[in-house]
Amino acid sequence: MSHAFKVATYNIRKAVGLDQRRNPARILSVLNEIDADIVALQEVDRRFGARVSAIPLAMLEADSPYVPVPLNFRPAAIGWHGNAILLRKGIEVRHAQPIDMPTLEPRGAVMAELSVNGHSLRVIGVHLDLSGLWRRKQIRALLAAIDASPRHMPTVMMGDFNQWSDKGALSELAFHHHRLVQTPKSFHTSRPVACLDRIIVSHEVTVTAADCHISALSKQASDHLPIWASMQIG
Repeated sequence: MSHAFKVATYNIRKAVGLDQRRNPARILSVLNEIDADIVALQEVDRRFGARVSAIPLAMLEADSPYVPVPLNFRPAAIGWHGNAILLRKGIEVRHAQPIDMPTLEPRGAVMAELSVNGHSLRVIGVHLDLSGLWRRKQIRALLAAIDASPRHMPTVMMGDFNQWSDKGALSELAFHHHRLVQTPKSFHTSRPVACLDRIIVSHEVTVTAADCHISALSKQASDHLPIWASMQIG
């Protein structure tokens, strides 16, 4: 029997909104509006000092249905190189790790192998480089990490790919049995002109709906709009 679920990806810009105020409660309110089961976040860590999470863990636990995939690299952080994966409570994490990528800027990716209602699912959260040459190298590293895994399973990659067109570095996916989910432009929030935020799925995943999440809160909470997709596996 197949299982339906919803994913979302959101570059939260360290919880600093268009009003230039850091407001993690507003980010959590947007996530609660979307009501996804699995969320990939980018720019989730503060830039300076101990680089703690822009969303305090206690606030995440108290004001949302989510828990972060455990990566345990720094105290008070919920991700790695600004990338975090949040799961609705009850989804099982079988394995989680960062993905080392060639970088020009401080970028990264995280991967989690999950059990979603008894179905295996791999989720990768990413934030790629501004340089097209480095993005191509990074996408190859993501695909190599999938190939290196001892377990084959349906896969969802999502995050801020910093890629304006469906071609260029994203053409690497065509040879690896993955496809782009068609979603609207999500950047800049005030006037969306680019599809920087992407959801990519393997061929075992059926996508039933996808869109940007636009609300009074999401139009102020970050310079990116969140995007989401409903899908089925099994």
